[in-house]
Amino acid sequence: MGLRSSLGRARDAWSTHLASVRVAGVVDDRTWEGLTEALLLADIGLPTTEALIDGVRYRVGSEGVDDVEGVLGLLKEGILGRLGGADRSLAFGGEPSVWLFVGVNGVGKTTTIGKLGWREASAGRSVVFAAGDTFRAAAADQLEVWADRAGATMVRGAEGADPGSVVFDAVEHAAARGADLVLADTAGRVHTRGNLMDELAKVRRVADKGAGTVTETLLVIDATTGQNGLLQAREFAAAADVTGIVLTKLDGSARGGIVVAVHEDLGIPVKLVGVGEDRDDLLAFDPADFVDALFSVDVPA
Repeated sequence: MGLRSSLGRARDAWSTHLASVRVAGVVDDRTWEGLTEALLLADIGLPTTEALIDGVRYRVGSEGVDDVEGVLGLLKEGILGRLGGADRSLAFGGEPSVWLFVGVNGVGKTTTIGKLGWREASAGRSVVFAAGDTFRAAAADQLEVWADRAGATMVRGAEGADPGSVVFDAVEHAAARGADLVLADTAGRVHTRGNLMDELAKVRRVADKGAGTVTETLLVIDATTGQNGLLQAREFAAAADVTGIVLTKLDGSARGGIVVAVHEDLGIPVKLVGVGEDRDDLLAFDPADFVDALFSVDVPA
């Protein structure tokens, strides 16, 4: 499934915001007001919105653009330029490689691990799941279901056990069996509690001490939380040395501009997006496909 068909309401909302600008046909003050409103409603955020509009207005003047579609084309280029250039690959490099997943409860972290584990196992890699969220038995149970689907091994501890020890044991287990990859869940209680951030930093250190190497720390954010998700993201990024973002629920009531806001605010690339519940609905994020999907116009049959 491509991004255009997967973005769902995020794309519909953006198209609706742009419709009034397109209908006007001429470039005037209402064009800039409409575009500013559209960007803000899409959750791009005020500083980035202002910078994008200023950049487009400058190019309109210097290049003599006088039609709305030309203006939209420049805006599209501006958004893509802000998203481009980042390395969005998932890094390997250890024996085994370890990918840690962090984020608050309810963002889809465990499901993301399951989908990604299934994808990597389908690609021929041997995968071990580490049930490091020891404070929620349901999280470990859910991860076990995904491990069964993927044909992966899972290491879990007793409820309330030290999360770092579970991740360490999983890495040692993977190394002893020559596995390629450890996908490690972590606790996700309220991000404003300092003890959680201390725990995540500790898990990150412990995971690197054994036989494996942490090559990715992926922060999972629920795209429907919009700008509030950025508050969480800053805390996690500071505590866990985050290397990439996974935006889930982008097919729901999310506003597509949150992709740009996250990238601009954190300087950390969005590497994966979740666009549904099925195991294939975790997609590598491609900026060009994403921007094309947002700006495409549906032609009535």
